[in-house]
Amino acid sequence: MKSFLEQNVSLGSLITLFSQAPVAMCLLIGDDLIIQNANPQILELWGRDSSVIGKPLFEALPEVRSQGFMEIFDNVYGRGEIFKGDKLPVFLEKSGILEEHFFNFIYSPVYNDEKKIIGVSVVATEVTNQVISERKLMESEYRFEDLIKNSDYSTAIYRTDELYIELANDLMLKTWGKDASVIGLKLEDALPELEGQPFIAILKDIFKTGKTYTATEDQVDLVVDGKLQSYYFNFSYKPLKNANGEVYAIHNMAVDVTDLVIARQEIQKREERFRDLADSMPQFVWTCDKDGEVTYMNDNWYKYTGFDRNEKPSEGFKRVLTPEVHAKVEAVWAESVKNATPFEMEYQFIDLKNHGEYRWFLGRAIPTYDENGDVSQWIGTFTDIDDFKQLQTQKDNFLGIASHELKTPLTSLKIYTQFIEKNLIKKDDLKNAEVARKMDGQIDLLTVLISDLLDVTKIQNGKIQLNESEFDFDQLTEEIVAEQQMTSRHKIILHPSYIGNVYADRHRISQVMSNLISNAVKYSPDADQVIVATELKDNMVTFSVKDFGIGIPSDKHNKVFEQYYRVSGSKDYTFPGLGLGLYISSEIIKRSEGRIYVSSTEEKGSDFCFEIPKRKKIQQNA
Repeated sequence: MKSFLEQNVSLGSLITLFSQAPVAMCLLIGDDLIIQNANPQILELWGRDSSVIGKPLFEALPEVRSQGFMEIFDNVYGRGEIFKGDKLPVFLEKSGILEEHFFNFIYSPVYNDEKKIIGVSVVATEVTNQVISERKLMESEYRFEDLIKNSDYSTAIYRTDELYIELANDLMLKTWGKDASVIGLKLEDALPELEGQPFIAILKDIFKTGKTYTATEDQVDLVVDGKLQSYYFNFSYKPLKNANGEVYAIHNMAVDVTDLVIARQEIQKREERFRDLADSMPQFVWTCDKDGEVTYMNDNWYKYTGFDRNEKPSEGFKRVLTPEVHAKVEAVWAESVKNATPFEMEYQFIDLKNHGEYRWFLGRAIPTYDENGDVSQWIGTFTDIDDFKQLQTQKDNFLGIASHELKTPLTSLKIYTQFIEKNLIKKDDLKNAEVARKMDGQIDLLTVLISDLLDVTKIQNGKIQLNESEFDFDQLTEEIVAEQQMTSRHKIILHPSYIGNVYADRHRISQVMSNLISNAVKYSPDADQVIVATELKDNMVTFSVKDFGIGIPSDKHNKVFEQYYRVSGSKDYTFPGLGLGLYISSEIIKRSEGRIYVSSTEEKGSDFCFEIPKRKKIQQNA
């Protein structure tokens, strides 16, 4: 073949072949590498025109002189070595701009008849776009790999339907309980504990379907720290597809939600225990969300009402209350929810199973809080207190009747005692007269107790009446202080402010004043003074009594105004009374549109105050 070419193919024919070839070609002749021939394709690659033909290569392309080509041509032209370049970078000046290009090319020596090298043939193909694409792909893969490694989620890549682990970040390795040695292994070999679990089959199926698979709080059993343990994950298997739409890999991303699931399971167990306990209780037990919407009622509620469990509890609640009572309950409940304060209220539920009769219930609810101190829910009860209310009514009726019946003989007894005292004084029997006087004092005390009992029964039955009129508040204060001073060893000091006339029940306000002063004297046995003060501010009249006695614990401040509550002193003192005075006083002040309160410190004394309006709103408008 070689001899055939030598005998039959001329140099002109070769030049014609170069010029018409579909690839970039040129022929360089002589020591100066004169461009003997260059086809249009190579001229386009160089960014030159045909005027370069006949010129030395490095004169036509001076920019390549310093890029190592002189050495390459020395080897080809001088030593006859063929040079192959693969994606070789070359900087060429085109349109005055020096740009980087990439070529695949072959430099071959050209011989004459005497086997002497006379030139170099060049065959080249530009692969710039291919190299740039490969670079971008490689950069993209580097970025993707870096993104996976630094992801906040457990991430892995599985190649082919054999599920080879191509990549797994540290979080995924930690999730598996493995180290980097598993990368490159099949998933089923790296995690043999997955046998019998559905995940391998799901992954292999994705190579067929090409569909993404996601799961929420799915259980996975993994060997971690040498022990098979159950974990819960939110995860996804996303297919990665090539240009032909074929799945070549699967991207696995997972979030460990084990702690969350276990915590919720524990909460559910606690809720189940709570509901079992609630269902066993005789009260109606219920819960509300943080906004006050009922979320649960126990079995006893449905047994009592016969309501459908699918019915909204709040709707059923409306049906067992009268509209007026329901409106009041809703108002109090809304205030409790708004201020996150305990709810307590008595009201009557209709007994739908017992001829529509009403029974008294005590409703109570307290808020519970989350770790941030915010209300998470409310827990409440309805307790049947109808029997207690009936007994209370019977007690109040008895006390009312007994107290009323006792007043008549007490009045007669007081008259007889005073008569005996006067006769004994006339007979100059002063010793027995003193006994009679003490008897009269005890009758007065008994009369006060009976009056308190009568007032309580009136309050309970809503029959206490206020006979309001204008009176001089300053004058009343002075009278009460003077009366109390007559029977007290304490010095009662008055610090008055000018108040003037007020509109209220003079008798009932005097009753409250007397009670506060007498209490201050009674509960400060080791002190020698009590301070009474008055003040007028923004239409509100304030009356205060300060003592220096035993004081009241802070958690008992509100209790002192409850029925039958008595302040306890030290073991050296006992304080007589029924514990009704402050309760009656508080009810009188409430009905006078005022308020009563106490500020106190144990062993240092108490300051009891009440406020009432100087003028009622209706008077101000008039």
